[in-house]
Amino acid sequence: MPHSYDTHDIPEVLDRREGPHGEVVLRCHGELLQIIANGCFLMDTSDGRSERLLVDAAYGALDGRNKPSMLIGGLGVGFSLAHAAADPRWGAITVVERERAVIDWHLDGPLSALTEKALADPRTRIVEADLLAYVNETSDTYDALCLDIDNGPDWTVTEDNHGLYSSAGLAGCARLLRPGGVLAVWSARPSPEFEGSLWNAGFQRVRTEEVQVARGVPDAVHLAVRPG
Repeated sequence: MPHSYDTHDIPEVLDRREGPHGEVVLRCHGELLQIIANGCFLMDTSDGRSERLLVDAAYGALDGRNKPSMLIGGLGVGFSLAHAAADPRWGAITVVERERAVIDWHLDGPLSALTEKALADPRTRIVEADLLAYVNETSDTYDALCLDIDNGPDWTVTEDNHGLYSSAGLAGCARLLRPGGVLAVWSARPSPEFEGSLWNAGFQRVRTEEVQVARGVPDAVHLAVRPG
């Protein structure tokens, strides 16, 4: 007898594009939207707690300065941007995203429902660029850097992303931060090795906040403060 399958169990590809760093795919799986890069699951619209923690923990680690500016590395499904734009305490919000497809999915695609208000906010600016190149080239400075471009410092989407978490990459992040500014890095699991790298790069008040998940190790946000 033929098996009967629930069509919701089979992801539907909504868009598939070949970008400068390989293939990126937007899928619908039931009510969830998923982003896949080179066959690697990146994120979906199921939760967002740890992405919101990324933003809130960064603000909490600041020194109470008025209208701090923020750089979000990686647009993803938009949880971090939407959460930041919903908080009037933040000043300018810059998002750096290297995949044109992801930007398009938010501007006029299936992800627009999540970020429409945030993208219309006059504080928001989208920059289409590779984050590591942006860190090395920009003269802009920020009060907080919230980075979520990989599954973590130990599990990067592409090989060249490793450079962001190296001593040179962390020095670049520190250069973008104003004195007392905060670096917050999302990770799919806590990384004691990365904590050590942050200390070695000269950051202070290094710590990790965790978000428990239904199965497996918790998500994590690594936090560090530039001296000054």
